[in-house]
Amino acid sequence: MTALRKSTLRNALLGAATLPFLSGCIGGMVGPNYHRPKAIISAKFKEAPPPPGWQMAAPDLAKMPKGDWWTVFNDPVLNDLEERVAKSNQSLKEYEAQYRKAAATIDSIRAQLFPTLSGKFSFNRYAQGSSAQNTSGGFTYTSSQSYTSNTWTTGPSASWTVDVWGMIRRQVQEQVAATQADAALVANMRLSYQLQLAQDYFELRYQDSLIALYARNVDLYHHNLEILQNQLEAGVADPTSVLQARYLLQSTQANLANAHIARAEYEHAIAVLTGRAPAELTLAPSPLPATIPAAPAAVPSMLLERRPDVAQAERNMESYNAEIGYEIGAFFPQVTLSASYGYSGNPLQQLIQTATRTWSLGAAATETIFEGGSRSAAVRSAEADYDNAVATYRQTVLAALQDTEDQMSGLHYLDQQLALQNAAVKSAEEAVQVSMNEYLAGTQIYTTVITAEQNALQYQETQLSVRQQQFLAEVKLITDLGGGWTTQQLPSKGSLQTDNPFLPSFIQRDKNGN
Repeated sequence: MTALRKSTLRNALLGAATLPFLSGCIGGMVGPNYHRPKAIISAKFKEAPPPPGWQMAAPDLAKMPKGDWWTVFNDPVLNDLEERVAKSNQSLKEYEAQYRKAAATIDSIRAQLFPTLSGKFSFNRYAQGSSAQNTSGGFTYTSSQSYTSNTWTTGPSASWTVDVWGMIRRQVQEQVAATQADAALVANMRLSYQLQLAQDYFELRYQDSLIALYARNVDLYHHNLEILQNQLEAGVADPTSVLQARYLLQSTQANLANAHIARAEYEHAIAVLTGRAPAELTLAPSPLPATIPAAPAAVPSMLLERRPDVAQAERNMESYNAEIGYEIGAFFPQVTLSASYGYSGNPLQQLIQTATRTWSLGAAATETIFEGGSRSAAVRSAEADYDNAVATYRQTVLAALQDTEDQMSGLHYLDQQLALQNAAVKSAEEAVQVSMNEYLAGTQIYTTVITAEQNALQYQETQLSVRQQQFLAEVKLITDLGGGWTTQQLPSKGSLQTDNPFLPSFIQRDKNGN
């Protein structure tokens, strides 16, 4: 009997393991198969190539460190901060948790491809005394003797909804693609937070440069005010000149205080982006770097493989395409198979005998005949979802092209603007020196000096602003091109469906070394 039970159980498990593969042979998957729609994309960027020599010196995006795009700036402080974003940013952890939940949902749906196996064991002990009365058929009688009865029932049972039309497989396909889209979303948000940190970092360095500029001018204006006050006391300067010098000093001091406020806010933002409280981060002052690395060379087609937001939109299309097949499958009957095997009786008298064996086999097919058009409406709704996903994908590609073109043109013209602004700053500084000499010689009033100094400071502020915009445009362009990320970093469809449904998850984690 023991050999019979082992053989029966082994055959049942082997059958259960092969049922999902049999379902694939029984029928295909209804609904349209996915083919990626064409994106609206140009053969080259309108704003490329840049001036001669620029592209020759540009780094190859394909050779950049994967994900470590910020290393092109050769800034150890920035490198450390960016690495902390991927590890400690709490908003990013939210998206990563959502991805893990989506991956777990795949197993939940895949479970429907397998039969549901259950085991049953029940035991009942019944006793009746000699004085107990029973009523049956309208007569009441008293038992003349007492007795005790033991009854048990045991055995496995199984039920399986055969995926004849591929509805469950379409659901799996839908969830796998949606999970890949979530993985792309995680990559996109990671890139977004890294971009935000880099922007805040260079904004902070811009404020450091402004603080240094204002501090130098405060010292200069304070020195000039002292000279004018001494001249006023000696009777060789007029009160208006002193008031103008004091006004220029005070306004510059106000600008210096405002720059300190902005710097503190950027430092606080950087702390939060790296998963720390603002009080835990202090960055030493440092000006904007003197040089900016060349922007990477690229072609538009790279955006389809290197931008995580484009990859997310593309994966959503396959997910919604699979949804159409699932809704079409609702038009077909659902086939369910069931089986049970076991024994029932008194264990002390009968044990496991053929006479106490019970078994059953069953099959059923169900089909909804009329639902008032709800199934047709569900198919049309799924088709509309897919069309919406296609439009979203194409618009995402167009927006990526626009972003990249904007940064390319911005870098080109900012380079020209900086060259002109450098010349303007040099001329303004010369004008300050000339006006001061003329004032000291008595050929000009001090108002001329004030005007020249105000112009020089304004041109220097603009010069710093242009350099700041260059760094921001460079960072944005690199991330617009994907920052070294590629679609090959997405989890494959196979890797998302490797879990063994017959093993507990904690055993699988141990086998994988996690």
